[in-house]
Amino acid sequence: MAASSAYEAVIGLEVHTQLLTRSKIFCGCANAFGAPPNHHVCPVCMGMPGVLPVFNRRVLELTIRVGLTAHSQIAERSVFARKNYFYPDLPKGYQISQYERPLCVGGYIEVPGADGAPRKIRLTRIHIEEDAGKNIHRPEASLVDFNRSGAPLLEIVSEPDLHSAEEAAAYLRELRAMLRYLEVSDGNMEEGSFRCDANVSVRPRGASELGAKTEIKNLNSFKFVEKAINHEIARQTAVLQAGGKVEQQTHLWDAEREETRPMRSKEYAHDYRYFPEPDLPELQAPPGLVEAIRAQTPEVPSARRARYARDFGLSAYAIEVLTQEREVGDYFEALIKAGVHHKAAANWTMSEVLRAANASDQPLIRAIPAAAQTATLLKLVEQNRISLNGAKTAFAAMCKSGQDAAATVSALGLAQVSDEAAIAEACDLVLSTETDKVAEYRAGHEKLFGFFVGRVMKTTQGKANPKVVNEVLKRKLAP
Repeated sequence: MAASSAYEAVIGLEVHTQLLTRSKIFCGCANAFGAPPNHHVCPVCMGMPGVLPVFNRRVLELTIRVGLTAHSQIAERSVFARKNYFYPDLPKGYQISQYERPLCVGGYIEVPGADGAPRKIRLTRIHIEEDAGKNIHRPEASLVDFNRSGAPLLEIVSEPDLHSAEEAAAYLRELRAMLRYLEVSDGNMEEGSFRCDANVSVRPRGASELGAKTEIKNLNSFKFVEKAINHEIARQTAVLQAGGKVEQQTHLWDAEREETRPMRSKEYAHDYRYFPEPDLPELQAPPGLVEAIRAQTPEVPSARRARYARDFGLSAYAIEVLTQEREVGDYFEALIKAGVHHKAAANWTMSEVLRAANASDQPLIRAIPAAAQTATLLKLVEQNRISLNGAKTAFAAMCKSGQDAAATVSALGLAQVSDEAAIAEACDLVLSTETDKVAEYRAGHEKLFGFFVGRVMKTTQGKANPKVVNEVLKRKLAP
């Protein structure tokens, strides 16, 4: 199905991201992925009668960090609420969340626009809540794992400022990168720690009133977000073109059939019967905490992109590659601090560093040599003591062995020969065995020069300094 140009899509996103805390939001159970089912549980996160929640201060600190970065207003006082609904993975029959008085109000996320200029996607709110458990459906039974129950979540709600699936995916990539830079979430979509509900509606182009929306639940990959939104835009457009009426519903994305399908009618806020959580006091940030967090908040991707363009004059492509992950940009900057020119550092990071990191199942910092050792290797290239190809060979070996640059170059015999006498001897040998080619070159076939360079490099097993080889050959081949 293709969407008509007579209609416009209006999209708002609700992102749920798990916070990087050691314990859950209201109890001391470990907030960790990968444990056996129902291993990290206790009476509090299992919703047993008579237990009381105790709020995790670290959740407050990380939420304020996100709110400040997103230009939100941090409320001096906010309130927890009970969001009532019944589902097997919600043991209490309600979720502790925030509703009327969230911690962070308003704000925006800057997303690179199609013309390269940043575009602001407004936020409605950022609020704190607890995660539910996880249903596991099998042919013989449906089971529930409560390890995730009570994990601390942020819900980040955007205004309906997006108008295409591509814009929505760009917003999510930027938001995920920001959260990872801030070290508040690992953003791991495969593990469910960054997931999205998309609210999609369609209206006649130029209209101001919003159409009936469909909420697509629990999208956990950028590819699925784009496919689900595009499908939903086309579906709603077809309904309107046929004279029908779009019903407000909640849909699920069927990845196998690549279509959305109804799950239930869309709930409204009053369906959840929100009321203030009686077992938790009003949430107040201690005096000075907001400003202390503001002073310690790390640089985020948008600021790093602007700095790289201003300070290094890198291309838009290079800036995008170097800022997608914080560790990549950190490594690039470490090379510069170790004395490598920024262009050489950028090229090496985008090629050799990312190639080695992608080939490894280890985090980048453990998959590659320390930046100081890589800088030593690149300085050897700059000093013509090793060729660029030799440096690549040494770097690959260093990734596996953990040895330093000097030891690796020595062990592999990669040191470049710059002694003019030795290179002249190799040139004489090649020219004496290629007399016909020498005659052709001197007769005007100057393209043969590369042939001679290649033969000399082969004779010296690639160790000869190419610059010296070129100089010596030019002298010897002169008429």
